[in-house]
Parts: sequence; structure tokens; C-alpha cells
Amino acid sequence: MPEGQRAPASPRTAHRARDRGSSGLAVCPPPQRPAPGFPESPAPRRAAVCASVPQKLAEALSSQYGLNVFVAGLLLLLAWAVHASGVGKSDLLCFLTALMLLQLLWMLWYVGHSSAHRRLIRLKDTHAGARWLRGSITLFAVITIILGCLKIGYFIGFSECLSATEGVFPVTHAVHTLLQVYFLWGHAKDVIQSFKTLERFGVIHSVFTNLLLWANSVLNESKHQLNEHKERLITLGFGNISIDLDDHTPPCNCTPLAFCSAISQGIYYLYPFNIEYQILASTMLYVLWKNIGRKIDSHQPQKMHFKFHGVMVGSVLGLTVLAATIGVVVVYLIQIGRSKTKSESALIMFYVYAITLLVLMGAAGLVGIQIYRIDEKSLDESKNPARKVDVDLLVGTAFGSWLISWGSILAVLCAESCPPYTWYNLAYSILVIVEKYIQNLFIIESTHREPEKLSEDIRTLRVVTVCNGNAAYHASSCLESGAVAGAVAPQGSEMSHAVVRNMSLREGCGKEEEERRREGAPGSACRPCFLQGNAKRRVLKNIAAFLFLCNISLWIPPAFGCRPEYDNGLEEIVFGFEPWIIVVNLAMPFSIFYRMHAAASLFEVYCKI
Repeated sequence: MPEGQRAPASPRTAHRARDRGSSGLAVCPPPQRPAPGFPESPAPRRAAVCASVPQKLAEALSSQYGLNVFVAGLLLLLAWAVHASGVGKSDLLCFLTALMLLQLLWMLWYVGHSSAHRRLIRLKDTHAGARWLRGSITLFAVITIILGCLKIGYFIGFSECLSATEGVFPVTHAVHTLLQVYFLWGHAKDVIQSFKTLERFGVIHSVFTNLLLWANSVLNESKHQLNEHKERLITLGFGNISIDLDDHTPPCNCTPLAFCSAISQGIYYLYPFNIEYQILASTMLYVLWKNIGRKIDSHQPQKMHFKFHGVMVGSVLGLTVLAATIGVVVVYLIQIGRSKTKSESALIMFYVYAITLLVLMGAAGLVGIQIYRIDEKSLDESKNPARKVDVDLLVGTAFGSWLISWGSILAVLCAESCPPYTWYNLAYSILVIVEKYIQNLFIIESTHREPEKLSEDIRTLRVVTVCNGNAAYHASSCLESGAVAGAVAPQGSEMSHAVVRNMSLREGCGKEEEERRREGAPGSACRPCFLQGNAKRRVLKNIAAFLFLCNISLWIPPAFGCRPEYDNGLEEIVFGFEPWIIVVNLAMPFSIFYRMHAAASLFEVYCKI
């Protein structure tokens, strides 16, 4: 075709162009390629750079806006917590309600805009917003709505002396929760390419709104735990610690009294689920923010499927640990605070249980890491914002428990008196550090492993060929492989192509194995039989299932009030009551979230193996 002419556009292309024009999106002309023999013009490259500059500025401006909103909210929370003059709970709730209403308006606009242009092809990040993650956040959201209903009942009971904001806030929060879950189910995978500047501000506003709601829930739950902790400390003989309760009970009577008391207790038992909901929503929205304007490659990852087959050992051991954990927590909460002897026995019981469990978890993680060390396989280094956020959260939130553990170790070594549970506390603190270090390594390597792509029959053929360096056996195995390929070809071309690729690689397999033997490297022939094929995957699946249930088990005690860091009193003597309580109140929410996030990551590892 002559250079001055262009091919006519197809009807489908013209129709898509009209759709783009009607939706308000800019239609960019395709880049013109230079004629052969002429150098490439720098204009397209310069245009791409100029187009990326406003988006970088929008990203920086939106992140600074979100940080300022978050800092302002944190200062309001701090002012209410320390009873600053002129700042009451109603001021804090008004600020949070305004943030939620603003996010509701943005989500309604986004959902309406998306439904109006649903015919357009939208890019999706297949790694973001996994179905099991959306299912988990739905479960936590349902419990959060129940918590909101209890708060409404609490407001009705004390309506004579509570401000109207304490009734408006739970209603707004319930509506916010419903719409946000709907939004995350429908749009968590979106890669936004239109109105990018506006969307960046809307999404980052949603991220920090949820973080402030999380911080508010953490503060309310910590105040309740701190009051119970102060009341129990006196039974351990620490009479030199002041027992001034930070009570926010309304100054009027509630009718009926039993109903209000039950609601008040139920609210604090549901706070752990609300805390997990808010932080999960924040992470999913943050991934959506990172995906704005991102270029998605055409590679689609392999879908993960949940199968229970072959994990009986790990599941039985994990369920046994879960049942034992519930028993330990019940006994601990009954015994602690009754008397000094009962409190000390409860602490020793918890430390022995936790030490045993952490040793088992560390050993399981080491076995999984050793399997990965023996199994030579390439890692997936592709850009994946969802995976990067998961890894950063895993390591970042582990810092909370590491901070508490190092404080406990220092307190044990510097304390002048040694209660009976002192050395159990030392062993427990050391094992918490080591176990999380090992578990993080196992999860990070598991999430970066390439998924298994070839079927078991093909992998068996490869193992047979590699393990035998005999030329005659190579020939016979290749003939057999040809027969296998011919047999499976009618069933699907994907399997036959994989077998042919496998046969083409076998020519050099014997030489590679011989070179490995000369260098002393462990080859496939040296691997134990349980590290090959299905057996290796079964071992890794059992490890992932066991660690998954163990992390849920270790989430339960601190989430429901079983916190030896509060109750042993040793750290308060060394560091002082208020400094140590500040450290625990800051670090404990991250420690609790780590266990739930590790459990979610291990579930993903289990489905991927």
C-alpha cells in the first residue's frame, strides 16, 4: 500500500472509537512508526514522559492529602484519649462521620460511572481482590454491622445523657460498611485508566478513612482492656501501681440495667472482628490506589483452587491446636485475677502451651524452607502490587510483637525479683521472634514461587529421564514418551505440546546431571522420595494447613483478652507502668493483625501449591 494511504478502519474498531468518544475518554491516535531507513522520532517518547508527569504529581498530592487527613484524625483521637480540654467524643465522631459521608459520595459516583460505561472493556488486576479475601471481609463486615446494632441499642439505653452524634455514627458506619463491601466485591480488581487524578484522591481518602476507623476501634478496645488489666494487677501483689480507671461510662442510668450491661460487654467482644475488617478494607483499597494508571501485561496467572485432598495430618494437628487454644483461653480468663496463686498458674499454663506451639510451628516452617532449598525452581519476579503489599504488611506488622518480645527479654534480664513464670516468659519471648522470622521466610518464598504448570505425568517423565544418565535408556524413554504424547494428543493440544517440550529438553539432561555429580551438587537422584512429584506438594500443603490453623489459634488469645504482656507485671516494674502500657497498646494491634494476615497469606500459599 502506498505510504500516503491508510487502511480503512473496520466496523468494530469504529464502533469502539465512538464508544470511547461518547464516554468522555480521550481517544489517542496510535503511534506512527517511522519508515524503514529513517531514525525514530523522539516525539512519542517525549509525549509519554509528559503524560506521566501529571500522574506522578497526582500520586504525590493524593498521598500527602491522605496523610494529612490521617494525622488530623490521630490528633483528635489522642486529644480524646487524654481528656484534652475542649475536645470531646462528639467532636471525634463528627469528624469520622464526615469522612465516611465523603467516601460514600465518592463510591456512589464511581459505581454509577462504572455502570453507565459498563460496555467498555476495563482492565483487571487478577492478583488483587481474591475471592477468599472478599469472602473474609464480608464475614467481618457482617459482624461489624452487628456491632453497629449493639451501639445503637447502647445509645437508646443511655439516650438521656448521650449526644446525637453517638447515635448517628453507628448508623452511618453500618451504611458505609454495606456499600464498601459491595464496592470491593465489584471493583477491587479494577485498573483505573480514566479520571485518574480524581480517582487517586477518592481512593486514598477511602484508605485513610478506614485506617482512622481502625485506630478508633483499637483505642476503644485498648481502653477496655486497660481497665480490666488495672483491676487484675492488684491480685498479683503489685500494689504500688495506681488503679485509676479511665472510665467513659455515661453519667446517667440505663433502663433496663441488665440489657445495657449485656450490650456493653458484647460490644467489646466484637471489636476484634471490626478491627480486622477495617484493616483488610484499607489494604484492598490501597492496592486499588496503586493500580491506578498501571499497565497490565497480557499474562494471566493460573487460577488457584482450594482442594482438601491429602492434608489430613496438617488439618488434624491444626484443629487439635485450635481446640487446645480455646480451652487455654477459657481457663486463663477464669483464673487470672482471682488470686495471686491462680494468676501465676494461669500465666505458667499459657507460657507452656505457647512455647510448645511455637516450637512446632518453627519446625514446620524450617521443613518447608528446606524443601524449597532442595527443589531448584525459578521465582516469579513479575510486578505485582497486591503481593508486594502482602509481603510488606507481613514484615511490618511482625515488628509489633518483636518490640514487645524484646521488651520482655530485657525486663527478665534486668528484674531484681523473679516470679515463678519469669523463665517461661524469657523462652516464650525468644521463640516469638524466631518463629515469626522463620514463618515470614516460608510465606515470602512460597508466594514468589512459580505455580506448577505441568501435569504429574509430564513431571514423572522428566524425573525418570534426569535420574538415569544411560544413553540407551534415553532412547527408550523418548520412544515411550512419543507413545504417551500420541495417546494424550487427542485429549488436548496443551498436554501434547508440554510433552514435546519436555522431550526436547532431555538431550542435555544427562550431561547436566553428570556435571552436578562432579561438582558435588545435590541432583534429583539424591533427593528423598518424599520431595518428588505429588509427595512434595502434599508435604508442603500439610505444612501450610497446619500453620494456617496455628496462626488463627494464636490470633484468638490476644484478640479476646488473654494478654500475658499485661498481666505478669514484670515489665511494668522495670520500665514503669505508663511507658510499658504505651508500648503494648501501640504494638499489640499490629501483633494481632499479623496473625490474621499470616493466616490469609498461608491460605493463599495452600491454594497455590
